[in-house]
Amino acid sequence: MGRLDGKVAIVTGASRGTGAAIVRRFLAEGAKVVLADVRDEEGMLAARDLGEAAHYARLDVTDQLGWTATVATATELFGPPNVLVNNAGILHMASIEDTTPEDFERVLRVNQLGTFLGVRAVVEAMRAQGGGAIVNVASVDALQGKNGVVAYASSKWGVRGITKVAALELGRWGIRVNTICPEAGSAAMMAPYIPEGVDPELAASFYQRRLATQKARGIAERLDDIAALAVFLASDESASCTGADFVIDSGNTAGTIVKGAPGA
Repeated sequence: MGRLDGKVAIVTGASRGTGAAIVRRFLAEGAKVVLADVRDEEGMLAARDLGEAAHYARLDVTDQLGWTATVATATELFGPPNVLVNNAGILHMASIEDTTPEDFERVLRVNQLGTFLGVRAVVEAMRAQGGGAIVNVASVDALQGKNGVVAYASSKWGVRGITKVAALELGRWGIRVNTICPEAGSAAMMAPYIPEGVDPELAASFYQRRLATQKARGIAERLDDIAALAVFLASDESASCTGADFVIDSGNTAGTIVKGAPGA
């Protein structure tokens, strides 16, 4: 039996990158999955190739009515959702001085408001079933500061806050809520910020400083690690896990190596 047999999942930002990797893993473990995104062509092609257990639904995560429609679609096709992965996100990189209020608000609306609306949209269905699992995808930028990501980091710190409040409020109904904080991300999301001519795989490898075995692995492999963690958190294997941050970052937030000191 698959680890997600009997699960009906909604995965946002599902047409590429982390979301696509999570969808593939979920399907392999027996779940039925609604791929939610705004990239219609990519999403429909992906769902078609993945078979009858997958369905694409257009969803702007900032639209409350869109969430209602997506939950209704999942229920009609597969049954009420008992798993939600809030993965959709956008990145804006600029200094504080060069980040406009409009930039800041746009990022918060997708990354933070979208997560809130997703959690809110599935509570009724999960409560009626006696429980469910919500997985919110944040970032290592939700754990530490970094220049150039004031809007993105703010939104992802906010996702962690939503997770903890939701875990406290919804636990009485058997709904578990956890956060994944990955270092790896979609190459497509990073592409606008990588200098022309630089291989995204090469750029990503520079973030794998702490764990030697990671340096030779590609972005797709590291995204699959994130997907494997999402399977665990969506499955009954994680029955004791809620309100927690699960860091998957190759040790990047472990600390600083001091050159010249013992062990360096």
